[in-house]
Amino acid sequence: MLDQNEFLHPDKECLTREQIDALQVERLQATIRHCMNSPFYKKKFEEMGIKPEDIKTPADVRKLPFTTKQDLRDNYPFGLASVPLDKCVRLHSSSGTTGNPTVVLHSQKDLDEWANAVARCLWMVGLRPNDVFQNSSGYGMFTGGLGFQYGAERLGMLTVPAAAGNTLRQIKFITDFGTTAIHAVPSYLTRIKEVMDQQGIDPRKDTKLKVLAIGAEPHSEEQRKRIENMFGVKAYNSFGMSEMCGPGVAFECKEQNGLHFWEDYYIVEIVDPETLEPVPDGEIGELILTTINREAMPLIRYRTRDLTRVLGRTCPCGRNHIRLDRMKGRSDDMMVLRGVNIFPIQIEKILMKFKELSTNYLITLTTDNDNDNMTVEVEVNDFDLNDKDKVQQLTKEVTRALKDEILLTPHVKLLPLGTLPQAEGKAVRVKDFRKVYQ
Repeated sequence: MLDQNEFLHPDKECLTREQIDALQVERLQATIRHCMNSPFYKKKFEEMGIKPEDIKTPADVRKLPFTTKQDLRDNYPFGLASVPLDKCVRLHSSSGTTGNPTVVLHSQKDLDEWANAVARCLWMVGLRPNDVFQNSSGYGMFTGGLGFQYGAERLGMLTVPAAAGNTLRQIKFITDFGTTAIHAVPSYLTRIKEVMDQQGIDPRKDTKLKVLAIGAEPHSEEQRKRIENMFGVKAYNSFGMSEMCGPGVAFECKEQNGLHFWEDYYIVEIVDPETLEPVPDGEIGELILTTINREAMPLIRYRTRDLTRVLGRTCPCGRNHIRLDRMKGRSDDMMVLRGVNIFPIQIEKILMKFKELSTNYLITLTTDNDNDNMTVEVEVNDFDLNDKDKVQQLTKEVTRALKDEILLTPHVKLLPLGTLPQAEGKAVRVKDFRKVYQ
């Protein structure tokens, strides 16, 4: 018998598949009706002859048009709003360094629902009001800061808005405030542990940490396990994106067997990124999300470009919300080198298998004499770089393992710890200089 205390909202988290399907149909019909207030969707729906009553099952979402990031940019800033601007209380925006940024609007109801979703995620992994939650994430336009802040407060925890960077201060907060949970990107947690080691602090003995929430940048299962071993606590994967509010879209439960997507908030599809047709469960495809509980700016069949697969629709934890695999990468982040498709996560997976290597690495793509080349720079842990024979042997082993995975031979460079730049936010893993020559 499942303990109801394991669920923050048992009336939503413990829905049967039949109940989830019925709720999704009801909310999708309401969303279509509401989207008629958006100039963008009103035109689309009228052109396609779409009406709310056309939706009779969740699968009928396929009758609706896709929405892309380019649609948000083309209708910048408020062309996708479904409410008057005076009903919106906040917006979040991308950087927009290569054109118009993407803007997402929120009403007060949207913010309340967002906080509820994040609180549900944190409760699911065992956090309670007596915990101390340290949010080591960027605030401002980046949704990770405020999203987790309001979610942790909604749950009732003492919340430390530490923000990103200033690692010595982060560690002082952890030890002085009795922090039990941290949210941070995986690469930054690695940096925190490095500085803890320098300060002689053992997180297993000298802190009260019990939960790590990680996300915002792609990471392999190998890196997650390494982080768990570093701190001696479980690290749970979080998935979110600003177009869907931010964090709180999906989270792992204690079983750690996939991300639970909250289907009372979103309709989930996995499609072939080329044909846009559905793929069978278990097959990797592009994640498509439709919001069904948003007021200010609903998004219909949004192409996330993230690649993943369905793992199941039931879980020993008692939740029947669909479970997806960790993101395998993004269709638009794929590197094509000499005709071979490569994702950065493939390279990380191999590097993390070598205990001599740290978690900080950089992939550089260049064109030399009309040939595309890849260089993988990776820092080492406790390893003597002055021993040329050992360096040569380890370099050879890493190169061979990478070649077996990506079918190309990269140039591998081993570097001292701390050589590569440390990012306070998402780590920069790839630098592609080939465009200079194109």
